[in-house]
Amino acid sequence: MEGKNVQHLLNGSCSSSTRDNDDAEYDVCDEDLKDEYCDPENPLCLHFYEISTAAYKIRDGIQQTPCTKSQMSQSLGMELYFKKEFLQFTGSFKERGARFTLLQLSPEQQEAGVVAASAGNHALALSYHGHSLGIPVTVVMPIVAPIMKLSACRQFGANVIVKGDDIGESKKYAMCLAKKKGLVYINGYDHPHILAGQGTIGLEILSQVPDIDACIVPVGGGGLIAGIAVAIKTLNPNVKIIGVESERCASFSAALKAGKPVYTKSCSTLADGLAVPTIGVNAFHTSKTLIDKMLIVKEAFIALAILRLIEQEKAVVEGAGAAGLAAIIQGLVPELKGKKVVALLCGGNIDTTALGRVLERGLATEGRLVRFVVTVSDRPGGIAELTKIIADLGVSIKDILHERAWLKSDVFSVQVKCVVETTDIEHSRRLEKRLREIYTHVIWGPEHCGVIDVE
Repeated sequence: MEGKNVQHLLNGSCSSSTRDNDDAEYDVCDEDLKDEYCDPENPLCLHFYEISTAAYKIRDGIQQTPCTKSQMSQSLGMELYFKKEFLQFTGSFKERGARFTLLQLSPEQQEAGVVAASAGNHALALSYHGHSLGIPVTVVMPIVAPIMKLSACRQFGANVIVKGDDIGESKKYAMCLAKKKGLVYINGYDHPHILAGQGTIGLEILSQVPDIDACIVPVGGGGLIAGIAVAIKTLNPNVKIIGVESERCASFSAALKAGKPVYTKSCSTLADGLAVPTIGVNAFHTSKTLIDKMLIVKEAFIALAILRLIEQEKAVVEGAGAAGLAAIIQGLVPELKGKKVVALLCGGNIDTTALGRVLERGLATEGRLVRFVVTVSDRPGGIAELTKIIADLGVSIKDILHERAWLKSDVFSVQVKCVVETTDIEHSRRLEKRLREIYTHVIWGPEHCGVIDVE
C-alpha cells in the first residue's frame, strides 16, 4: 500500500472508551466522521502481493467458482466464458473481501466486532463470515433494503439496524456507531482489504482460462474492478480490462472525466448493486490507469441479459451481475469479435418479487413480448377474426382488451389492445405485416410496444 500503513490503521484507529448499548444516542453525531481507510487526501493503492496474501488466507472459506464456456459464444461471435461468482454461499463475490478483511483484524478488534452500512450483498457476506469466524457483526441497512436480505443477515447472527432513508444516511449512522463503540467500520467497496479480497477473482480467472484476451467487469463502487485489474494486469498486461456501468449511475466514468471521484446522481435501476453515487477513492486511484475501456449500458439490455442467462445458461443473476453480458448484447465491444473473453457474473441476489417484471421487460426488449392496438369491426365475429389471425401465425395472446367509448371513428368499430408473445422479433414482424394487410388502423412500433431491435 502507498501512503498510510494499513495495518497500523487497522490496529489503532478505531479504539474508543465509549460503550453504550443504546443505539438511539447515535441518531445524531456532531463529530467529524471520517473513514481513515478511505481518505481522499491520501488514497491507498493496492499491490499484487496483497491479493496473493488474500488468496491464501481465504482459500478454505470461499468457493473457487467455475469459469465455464457460454452456450451463447457462437451467436455472439466470441469465445465467451462466465465467471460464476453468484455461486458463492451468500450469492455474490462480496464474500472474498469480507472474509479477508475480517481475518486481517487484530484479536482485540475481532472481539469488539465490526460495523458496515449496506442494503444487500456486503451485509450478507459480512454477516455470514462474521458468524463463521466468531466475530460480532452489526449491519446498518436503509429502510428500502429488501426484507429477504435483512432476514438473511439476522439468520447469520448479525445485529441488524434499519436506519436511514438511503445508504448515505445508513453509512453516517454506522460510522458514528463505529466511533462511539470502538468497532471497525468496513467500507464494502473501498476498504483496502476488501479490494485485495476481490482481486482473488482475477487470479482464478487466469488459472481457469489462461489465454484470455479481455475481462469484462461490472462497476459500482470500483472495488471489484480495482482488485481484478491489479491481479490480471500484473500477470498478463495484454489482457484488456473493460468496466461496465448502468446508464442510471455512471459514477466511475464521471470520475475518470473529472480526474477524481465525484458525486453522480443515482436513479432507480435494475442493477441496484452498481448504483454507487461516489466511487471509492482507493479503488479509483488503484484502477484508473489499468482500465482499458469503460462502458455504459442501457437498462433494457440489462433486462435482456438476465433473461438470456436464465434461458440459455440456467443462471439466475441480478442486474449488476448481468451488466457485462448486457454490454456485449448491446454491441458495445465490437473489437472483441473472435476473441476469448471472460464476463463476470458477480451476483445472483435478485429480488424474487421483481424477477417476473424483469423477465417481461427482457422479452419486450427482444421483441418477443409485443403490445399493439388495432381497430376492428364491432359486429359479431370482428374480434374472433382478429384472434384467429393471431392464432394462425402461432402467436400466443397474453392479454386483450377492447374499448368502444373513446373511439372517435364510426360506432360500428372497436379498438382492441393486445399483448402477445412471439418466438422472436422476426415472428413479431410477420404478425405486424399480416395485421397491416387486413386492417387499416394498426398502432405498432417501439414507441408503442417497447421493442428494441437487438440485431
